[in-house]
Amino acid sequence: MQDAKNLIASGGASVGIEFGSTRIKAVLISTDGTILASGGFTWENHFIDGIWTYPQSEIWQGLQQAYRDLANQVQEQYGITLTRAKAIGISGMMHGYIPFDKQGNQLVAFRTWRNNITAKSSQKLTALFNYNIPQRWSISHLYQAILNQEEHVGEIDYLTTLAGYVHWQLTGEKVLGVGEASGMFPIDPQTGSYYQIMLNQFDGLIAAQSYPWKIANILPQVLTAGQPAGHLTEQGAKLLDPTGRLQAGIPFCPPEGDAGTGMVATNSIKTNTGNISAGTSAFAMIVLEKELSKVYEQLDMVTTPTGKLVAMAHANNCSSDINAWIRLFGETLKAFGAEVETDKLYETLFRKALEGDADCGGLLAYGFYSGEHSVGLAEGCPTFMHPANSRFTLANFIRTHLYSAFGAMKLGVDILIQQEKVNIAQILGHGGIFKTPNVASKILASAINVPIAVMKTANEGGAWGIALLANYLTAYQAGQSLEDYLDNHIFAQAEISVSQPDEEMAKGYAEFIQYYQQGIPVVRAAVDTFRHSI
Repeated sequence: MQDAKNLIASGGASVGIEFGSTRIKAVLISTDGTILASGGFTWENHFIDGIWTYPQSEIWQGLQQAYRDLANQVQEQYGITLTRAKAIGISGMMHGYIPFDKQGNQLVAFRTWRNNITAKSSQKLTALFNYNIPQRWSISHLYQAILNQEEHVGEIDYLTTLAGYVHWQLTGEKVLGVGEASGMFPIDPQTGSYYQIMLNQFDGLIAAQSYPWKIANILPQVLTAGQPAGHLTEQGAKLLDPTGRLQAGIPFCPPEGDAGTGMVATNSIKTNTGNISAGTSAFAMIVLEKELSKVYEQLDMVTTPTGKLVAMAHANNCSSDINAWIRLFGETLKAFGAEVETDKLYETLFRKALEGDADCGGLLAYGFYSGEHSVGLAEGCPTFMHPANSRFTLANFIRTHLYSAFGAMKLGVDILIQQEKVNIAQILGHGGIFKTPNVASKILASAINVPIAVMKTANEGGAWGIALLANYLTAYQAGQSLEDYLDNHIFAQAEISVSQPDEEMAKGYAEFIQYYQQGIPVVRAAVDTFRHSI
């Protein structure tokens, strides 16, 4: 306690803030990565005029509330007013589209990663670059806006992501960490920055529009982990902490995306390591020895925060439908006068799933709250099916939704393992879905036939990961690699539990995924019919 007080009072603790899809979280950590205090703000994306977005006002409201909660906890727990920090890091949901004009005005509503509205752009750019350009990527959104002849495009002076935007406002620096930048535009592993030939190709593609900018001039500068990325300005300090207690001058690490912070939080940045982050979306990140043999629509090529090549199997949907059903069960219990804590409800129902049939009793679910690029679904509509001859039990119902949560992502992982023969000894899982031991992790291990390890810190997520990157600024200056820093200072004594693939469950999941794939065209047709009938 006293050591923590002294560290905080001397400004030796680092702050990490991550803008997740459902929660903005702030953490304060010690030099060894121990979380000393935390704060948060719950928010949800809005579907406005056909766009998944978060209003600008909520970005700042959420940031200030998360920091205020953090500062209040420091005051209550340690009796210290938080005025200084060793370093600060900002992370956020990758991809998306936030353009600004020369005066710093946001030109259109923030278009998040969840939007599947850039199919034409994605296809054209993939063909042009011979490099998979997913619909979520910032360059896909930009080119789609050009194809749509949107008026604001000619006014763009700066294009960035959510993490890049917040970092810019706090420091005045228009920069991004390389992992986050790799979700905007393809990164050349040899240079650690955007592929020059592709920048030239894009400029040539849009030359006829005669815009007053070149693509390289409106993208953020790319930095790698450990490089200084500016300091908290006086204006930024007041924006983060309106009370005026937080002092300016605190150094910042490069802003990173949730994929990069997930890799750091699971110590999965070395070659042939991997992690799976599961929350609103689900994505597997496998650090590669070499480039893949060809372009796959189901796999994104991004990088670690140090610039190593990573194959990313991404699904837009994972736990949202599970959360909706859990809320419904909670409402049902409440109607009968039974109050059950949310964590207890999740744990009980998740454990119940293990009592279900290996093949889920013939039930089938698609938790597509939004479109899903890997299965050709432009819009979402969660679907649950239970044939008359199915075994419709609570255990099978929950098991079905846990199986389905990893379905779309598994399609991409299968390509890596079965077609590219990528060797993966173990994958680290993180996210709230893994909080109940040996349930979701066991299902996932059986689904992809790879052991799934879960650290005790699995639920800490990206806020902790970006705080570690903030801490790393000092180690980087001393010449230590990020890999060594994490191995020797953060994860040397990590508590890890490992779920091995279960033969019976693997067989049942194989049957489930076969029906899952066969039913996708039906779901596409049903969603199209339903969406156009309301």
